[in-house]
Amino acid sequence: MLNFLRRGSPAIFWILVLSVIVSGSAHAREIVDMSGRSVSVPDTLTKVYGTSPPTTHMIYAMDPRLIAGLNDPIGTREQKYLNPEVKNLPVIGGWFGQGRIPNQETLLQVKPDVMIASIRSGSATNDKIEQVARQLGLPLVYIRIDQLSDYAEAFRFMGMLLNREKRARMLSGYTEQALKSVETIVAGIPDEKKKSIYYAEGVDGLSTECDRSSHTEVIPLAGGKNVYRCAPKDGYGMEKISIEQVMLYDPEVILAQEKTFVENVFHDPRWQSIRAVKNKHVHLIPRDPFNWFDRPPSFMRILGIQWLTHCLYPDRFSLDLPAETKKFYKLFLGVELDDKSLNGVLE
Repeated sequence: MLNFLRRGSPAIFWILVLSVIVSGSAHAREIVDMSGRSVSVPDTLTKVYGTSPPTTHMIYAMDPRLIAGLNDPIGTREQKYLNPEVKNLPVIGGWFGQGRIPNQETLLQVKPDVMIASIRSGSATNDKIEQVARQLGLPLVYIRIDQLSDYAEAFRFMGMLLNREKRARMLSGYTEQALKSVETIVAGIPDEKKKSIYYAEGVDGLSTECDRSSHTEVIPLAGGKNVYRCAPKDGYGMEKISIEQVMLYDPEVILAQEKTFVENVFHDPRWQSIRAVKNKHVHLIPRDPFNWFDRPPSFMRILGIQWLTHCLYPDRFSLDLPAETKKFYKLFLGVELDDKSLNGVLE
């Protein structure tokens, strides 16, 4: 056929060749991801799979319609703060601790245009993700969201990858401004004036995280001092501690993940001598639809760091929390909070 076209009409031959080249290049492009890898991805992305909740949350912030599948089912409580179509997506699973892996059969059925994972230097998990991506023939793109300071650049990268540059500028701009405002306030607080904090996890409040753990990054950034000073034993954390140790630390502030703990701590005689309890400085961390502080860490910490700085230093960092929460949820989640929904978030 090609020989015939060459003999019969050179013009038609080259038009066909060029059409193949153009059509091929129109469907793929080369990008450099945030780990420095060159990756070929489709020009237009319609289904994107995040390999863990933090990456899926980033996709959601950019455009929830792009999410190919969920890492976990969405709870009834969280649904009211999310796009209603998301709850019907297939649950693929993912790589996010305690040996969890995705359902590869579901992943293959969904056939996303691209997989997005967060960078973990020297991580065996990344090796496993790369292996599955190769087996399924899916492009794998890395983003860097290890620290809050990474998020503005990560949003800009996601904007380029997903063809959502305008959206990315809005999110990265808010992020940079919010972190800078907190940084400015914290820089003016003498070290000896910084509040001591105990991070209470579990319904009994007796699991916690080391000060050098990534799970507690928000505490020093907000001008606090984590009383549990150590190097983490592993990436999971949730290290057990005794009530006697908490008494010795005598923190000025307690941050709690569980509502049950907050409801009980003021009536539990074991906690009554601790300053945070005596002075009513026990704060339940907001968690809808994604946690503002940790587990999993996400872009919600951009609001969480403002909330915590205001909790610790209301005289230094004035914040209209209800107004800022409504603004943040509208911008990042596309949700208009009414007063009832707002109270549910800030209870």
